[in-house]
Amino acid sequence: MSRNMSMISIAAGAALWGIIGLFVTFLYDYGFTPVQVVAVRVSSAALLLLIYTYFNGKKDLRINWKDSHYFIGTGIISIVFFNLCLFIAMEETSIAVAVTLLYTAPAFVTIFSRFLFGELFTGNKILALAITLIGCSLVVGLIPFSDFSLSLYGVLAGLGSGFFYALYSIFATYALRKYSSVTVTVYTFVFASIAILPFAGLGDIKSTFTLPAVWLNIGGIGLFSTTLAFLLYTKGLEKIESSRASIIATIEPVAATLLSFFVFREILTSWQLAGFILVVTAVILVQRRPRSSFAKRKAS
Repeated sequence: MSRNMSMISIAAGAALWGIIGLFVTFLYDYGFTPVQVVAVRVSSAALLLLIYTYFNGKKDLRINWKDSHYFIGTGIISIVFFNLCLFIAMEETSIAVAVTLLYTAPAFVTIFSRFLFGELFTGNKILALAITLIGCSLVVGLIPFSDFSLSLYGVLAGLGSGFFYALYSIFATYALRKYSSVTVTVYTFVFASIAILPFAGLGDIKSTFTLPAVWLNIGGIGLFSTTLAFLLYTKGLEKIESSRASIIATIEPVAATLLSFFVFREILTSWQLAGFILVVTAVILVQRRPRSSFAKRKAS
């Protein structure tokens, strides 16, 4: 896959993530809790991925079990907690606010990359971190002239989703040094399913599984907003560094905001919209290459 196709792959995956609020909201309407939505998401994705991999390349199912720590990282530490925090934030605030807070992730990636990969704090990165802080403050109402308030629990959950979302890029970067994108994605969801299913309490809502609409939404969240999204995003990480992938993935909050407005009529206030724009701007800013670095690349 070329570098350009890798960027398109990441963008497509991010767009599919952006519509996840559609399926989550409908599952809430049928009585699902955030933990149960996470459980059906990761387990349906694990099943679909295992079937896909079995018929398209059994070699991708082979791993050294001594490498399980990679998938504990991507699957349990990142995916389970990222989803749980995101779905709680959607329930407590709104789709648009939750996804905006999710996009504090690039700020966390910048900090992690400094200590794990030795990437320097440039002027752009420091400015982007400051803009992210200001943007999030506007979104959640931490300004004296705002006329709205949000659930503190929802806000903390939203920030938590950004933290754990950032960890996926970090853990996946390490895992991709030994395994293909398909292998990483499959075992991410297998490990996530093993971790959460015993605690999800799906038996408490077994009657809802007789409803076709429930299965339609489970299929949507499992196939489109999970299986295809993660395959596309992780495939793109093979050629695009994790920090740069963050800028391309800003398609996700845009898609989520449009969805929340046109489908659920959730409206951001003017201050929240300004905060949303600042957060997206910060993601773009943190990925800008210094001019001197760009000049060196052209000269080489």
